[in-house]
Amino acid sequence: LRQYSDGPVYAPVTGYYSITYSSSGVERAADEVLNGSDDRLFARRLSDLITGRDPSGGNVVLTLDPDVQRAAYDQLTDRGYTGAVVALRPKTGEILAMVSTPSFDPNELASHDADERMSAWQRFNEADPPVLPNRAISETYPPGSTFKLIDVAAALSSGRYTPDSQFTAASAITLQGTNTQLQNFNGNACGTGETASLRDALQRSCNTAFAQLSAELGEEALRTQAERFGIGTTDLQVPMPVATSTIGDIPDTAALQQSSIGQRDVALTPLQNAMVVAAIANGGVVMQPHLISQIQSQDLTPVETTEPDRLGQAVDSSVARTLTEMMVNNENSYSGSGKITGVQIAAKTGTAEHGANPQAVAPHVWYVAFAPADDPQIAVAVLVESGGDRSNLAATGGTVAAPIGRAVIRAGLGTDR
Repeated sequence: LRQYSDGPVYAPVTGYYSITYSSSGVERAADEVLNGSDDRLFARRLSDLITGRDPSGGNVVLTLDPDVQRAAYDQLTDRGYTGAVVALRPKTGEILAMVSTPSFDPNELASHDADERMSAWQRFNEADPPVLPNRAISETYPPGSTFKLIDVAAALSSGRYTPDSQFTAASAITLQGTNTQLQNFNGNACGTGETASLRDALQRSCNTAFAQLSAELGEEALRTQAERFGIGTTDLQVPMPVATSTIGDIPDTAALQQSSIGQRDVALTPLQNAMVVAAIANGGVVMQPHLISQIQSQDLTPVETTEPDRLGQAVDSSVARTLTEMMVNNENSYSGSGKITGVQIAAKTGTAEHGANPQAVAPHVWYVAFAPADDPQIAVAVLVESGGDRSNLAATGGTVAAPIGRAVIRAGLGTDR
């Protein structure tokens, strides 16, 4: 009988094992180790056969930090939010937390009581919002203004721009080749002058400035930069398969301008957004995210330990340092609760429209960050669906998602400040 301690806290990672409904999560991805049939466990399996012992499974040690996982879960569930949190160790790619809410109790599906299993399965599948999907890796969302980190990375990497480069500060512009207006959040101007620096445009999250920047950069530069961060990778596994993030089709400059602010067809998993900020924190190096730290034999002897795996260089180290400085400037300009005394966070918030009638639906909100800025130990991505409250049309990443991200960072750093 499978028994899951703190079942709902870890369910998005462990998944479930059921004699009726198969399995999911690590239960499925590492099934051969857990049931003892993996070739790495052959010696013990042969010994069991010769000695007549009952065959036994191996063990899978996860990278999760229980304090970080619990903090992420409590932050979402205590507020009644639907969403996801991913926390990574930037230097290694270890996944310190992977939470999806609302969650479910896998113990109910593992029960030896057929009626209990059936009742739970029906209840879980009829739940609204759904509880079985792992939103951190199986769902994609428009990233909103967090995608502007990709724009800035492309701009800085081109060598044509610096944080002081100037762009329009207009409250609205007309998308190139159309009659469609693109506005800043709440129709605000980007500062008090006619132009704003790239640094200020990122801090104020000015859509108009980034629409101008993307039109100047062109689609190839933006798409290439996104791919270097891993966006578009189709075979990512952690070991569960991860949905493919995409910037979508970009048929013209107007579409490019919309995509540059994380809208239109741009869609990222929370894991992918965490990978972006983790790469910036890691000097531009993208690491393979992973949940399994070690495979052990039946007697707990290690048979394989996961070594950090470098996937590529998204930006060079100097660009990563500049991006970090700009993200520190962002965080220091944000209000909201959860600031950590003595710990400098580098961050970006995002507010993303979605649905057939975006003006009538509360936006998805994001917070992506890492800390400490000068020696990053943890990178996080927080996604809250529909602003945490479907009627909260004024929800923003700074007010809704940022306090959650800071609490997760606090748990990861082990500080009570």
